[in-house]
Amino acid sequence: MRVFTPDDVKDRAANKYLSVLVAAKQARMLNEFPRERTSREKKLTTRSLEELSEGQIEYRVVARRRGEE
Repeated sequence: MRVFTPDDVKDRAANKYLSVLVAAKQARMLNEFPRERTSREKKLTTRSLEELSEGQIEYRVVARRRGEE
C-alpha cells in the first residue's frame, strides 16, 4: 500500500491542507457511484490521493457568502 504525506500532494493545491480536503471530497464523491467490490480494489482515499498527485482532479475554491453556515 502506498503511503501519501501531505507534502506529496501539496504541489497540486494551494497548500497541503487544501490538497487533503480536495482528496477527501473526491473520495466521498467516488463512494456515491456503484462499483464492483473486490479484495484487490484500492481504497477510495488512496485512489483519490493518486489522482490528485497525478493532476487528474480539477477543482475550484468557492468563497462562502456571509450568513451561510
